[in-house]
Amino acid sequence: MSEITAPSTGAMSADPSSRFHVREHHPENGTLLGFWIYLMSDCLLFASLFATYAVLGRSYAGGPSGAQLFELPTVALNTAFLLLSSITYGFAMLESQRQRVKSTLVWLAITGLFGAAFLTVELREFAHLIHEGAGPQRSAFLTSFFSLVGTHGLHVTFGIVWLITLMFQLGRHGLTAANQRRLMCLSMFWHFLDVVWIGVFTFVYLMGVLP
Repeated sequence: MSEITAPSTGAMSADPSSRFHVREHHPENGTLLGFWIYLMSDCLLFASLFATYAVLGRSYAGGPSGAQLFELPTVALNTAFLLLSSITYGFAMLESQRQRVKSTLVWLAITGLFGAAFLTVELREFAHLIHEGAGPQRSAFLTSFFSLVGTHGLHVTFGIVWLITLMFQLGRHGLTAANQRRLMCLSMFWHFLDVVWIGVFTFVYLMGVLP
């Protein structure tokens, strides 16, 4: 909704049509609603990848299986990194509600470090698998594995870039209403990635080591 009026001088000031002022109206909770719709579309994306893995997850084509490739202690450590990042983001949200910019930035930075640690371990796992000849082209199982886990990793990468950008905005403008909305949207996105990863850890890794 916008309203147009404009100030003028002299005799023209008596004419309401000669004055204009532009006022933009941001729909209350419109951003959050739109972001929920985006998350639902992302749910469909990951649902398709999970369904593909369910169909192809045992198609080894004479190559290695998950039981031969997966190192559960390393994956468990990586899971801990991501879950801890979700907790630290929650602390950042609590500090933002108290209008504490510096402590909010500190917790966001810790969240970013946990996310970066998660990506580092995941990339090392991918590099190790490819070095061992278990790349995505080796079998349908590995193609679906790299597609699902790699797509999640790309989302985490995007989340870290978004987090860094938001930290700069907070440092420059503070906890404005717009930045509060952005924090909330990133919070939903980050926790969504945690939920997806729990599914990956259970469905891909834990079930993958079963004979």
